[in-house]
Amino acid sequence: MKRLGVTTEDEQEAAIDAAAAALRRGLLVVLPTDTVYGIAADAFEPDAVQALLDAKGRGRDMPPPVLVSTATTLDALAVGVPDYARALVERFWPGPLTIVCRQQTSLQWDLGETRGTVAVRMPDHELALALLERTGPLAVSSANTTGRPPARDADEVEEMLGADVEVVIDGGPALGGEASTIVDCTGPHGRILRRGALSLDQLNEALETLGVTLTDEP
Repeated sequence: MKRLGVTTEDEQEAAIDAAAAALRRGLLVVLPTDTVYGIAADAFEPDAVQALLDAKGRGRDMPPPVLVSTATTLDALAVGVPDYARALVERFWPGPLTIVCRQQTSLQWDLGETRGTVAVRMPDHELALALLERTGPLAVSSANTTGRPPARDADEVEEMLGADVEVVIDGGPALGGEASTIVDCTGPHGRILRRGALSLDQLNEALETLGVTLTDEP
């Protein structure tokens, strides 16, 4: 495992180069985001995605979200994105909002048992975005083993996942400390699947002009 600091511009570039190279080889990396540290794999390499799930101790019934570097990438991954989802994206991306949409049927990937959906987020973190610009969409889940809190610094990452990852980008303590809010946008009326950094009130405030109200009911 390579643990790379990013205190200077040269170190940041070297860390991004090393992480991108590892991802191209189908290996796992850990990167800081605006919420918590994330463990990442090439979204289009099924073996790498399975290795991510194995490292976390997760089954295929819990597929990882996909991080992107631009909001426009959403339409390359999803179809039938409702207006309220686009309003949320415009207001909260980049940021701690993950939206679940119907995935493009032409996508050649295997994220697990997605039931034809994809969870997408654009993080508000300069280094994460720089890596995503280099690699394209990445399957990224919180950097922790199942049942434990997400890692908030590189020491916690190394303790939980050091044996399973090739590169850890050490960006210091996590900026947010709270995972993203996940919203199901597959239907005409969205609902919160996981409470997180954004509250229901914050999300609904952004949708007032559309006359749409999210719920957190099952």
